[in-house]
Amino acid sequence: MADQNQVQQWHVTEPYLDLHCQLGEGPYFEKGTQTLRFVDIKQKRLHTVSVTEGPDSLKTLQLDSPIGVTANIQGQDPQEKILVALKYGIALLDRKTGQYDYLTRIGGEPDRIRSNDGAVDPHGRFWLGTMNDFHVGEPQTEGSLYRFDLGKSKEEIESGLIIPNSLGWSPDGKTMYFTHTPENTIFAWDYNPEDGSLSNKRVHYKHEEKGHLDGFRVDKDGNIWHALYDGGSVIKISPAGKILGRVVLPTNNITCVEFVGTELFITSAADEDSEEGTPSRKYGGGLFRVDVGTTGLDHTEFKLE
Repeated sequence: MADQNQVQQWHVTEPYLDLHCQLGEGPYFEKGTQTLRFVDIKQKRLHTVSVTEGPDSLKTLQLDSPIGVTANIQGQDPQEKILVALKYGIALLDRKTGQYDYLTRIGGEPDRIRSNDGAVDPHGRFWLGTMNDFHVGEPQTEGSLYRFDLGKSKEEIESGLIIPNSLGWSPDGKTMYFTHTPENTIFAWDYNPEDGSLSNKRVHYKHEEKGHLDGFRVDKDGNIWHALYDGGSVIKISPAGKILGRVVLPTNNITCVEFVGTELFITSAADEDSEEGTPSRKYGGGLFRVDVGTTGLDHTEFKLE
């Protein structure tokens, strides 16, 4: 347990965007256009908002597939095309038309599996966790962690997972972090900056307080800012695995975070278990923001060729 007297706290009382996502996720800041994009996995939507123009600039692209996470592509204008993780694998999405073409499909039984969270590593390869689709019910040990090279070959790195979640890298690129939500654990590997191979898997942080570890981002000092689903907060975890800070939010199901300058933008999911009229029920699925006084690491773009 963290010493609450030594934990810095920030408090957020209302959403920046009150748009009631069913399962808001995957926030990604596009520096070139000063826009933030994020997804609603259940409602199959890609949302985009200009952080300079404000909430009224929100645009929504409706898809016909669950969309878990997105990434920029090296050499491509992200306003035109981005990489997306959809129901059956990774695809190129035309943001003007909403049309997409699969690059590589994931394994397992297609009807039972969907993409969840992922990220691009320092070598420009895309890592993606998969899990049971919603209609299956309670997730089983059918999920995997894949690594996609150049949009063509894929390698299964881990199998037998239930809810694989966020991935990230330390500022020096020598450590990879990965969250497996059912174990409430962030795992770490040594990441070889030469060839991107992994070794020395270990536990970096085990969450033993309220909430379930969901999505995270790493800041410039190597701290992990981790959303807590059913925990109503984001915790700041040091490189040594200690809680240093906490962002307290008005709704329970916090899903992921993204840095926009020194502000942390935070996605959430609907809270249909709370009573009508409570802040958690009212603001569930909103997008929040708070200035936390530090900046995150830049995203690496996916290498398609």
